[in-house]
Amino acid sequence: MDAEHAVHQAYEAYYRRLVTQIAGLVGDLAEAEDAVHEAFARVLAAPRSFLQADDAERWLRVAALNIARTRYRRRWLFDRLVRSGRVEVAPAAVPGISGDRVAVLTALRHLARPTREAVVLHHLGDLSVAEVAATLNVPVGTVKARLVRGRAALARFLSEDEPTARPAGTPLAEGSHHA
Repeated sequence: MDAEHAVHQAYEAYYRRLVTQIAGLVGDLAEAEDAVHEAFARVLAAPRSFLQADDAERWLRVAALNIARTRYRRRWLFDRLVRSGRVEVAPAAVPGISGDRVAVLTALRHLARPTREAVVLHHLGDLSVAEVAATLNVPVGTVKARLVRGRAALARFLSEDEPTARPAGTPLAEGSHHA
C-alpha cells in the first residue's frame, strides 16, 4: 500500500478521535485541528516511520501531542496573559460546544499538563490506562496516580460549591508545570 493511500485511510479512521483528544488537551478546537492536520502533513512528508509503526493511531496521537506541546510552549506568553486576567478568552472561542463542555475544557486547562494529558487521553480519548502509559511513555502507575489527582481536581473545580475567587491560572494538580 502506498503512503498516500495509508494516510487517507488513517485520516478517515482516526481524525475525529485525535481532534477530540487534542482539543481536550489544549482547550481550543481550531488549535487541535491544526495540530492533527500538521501530524498528517508530516506523515505525507516523511511516511517511512508511520508506515512501519505497529499502531498507526498511536503514532499519529504522539505526533499530534508533540505538535500541541510545541505550540503550547510557543504560546506561553499569551497563556500567561490569559491566566493573569489581562486578556480574557470568551466561551464563544469554542464554537458549537455547549456551556457544559466549555466548563470542562476550561477546567482541563487548569490541570498541570501531565495530569491533563492523562485525563484527556483516558476519558475523552477512551484509551486504556496501558495505552495512555504507552502514549505518554510513563509507567502505568504514574498514569493511575495522574488520573486520580485529575478527577479529584476536576470535581473540585466543577463543583458549584467551590469559590470562584481562585486565580485563573492556579493549577489544580501536580504543581504549576509548563510544557
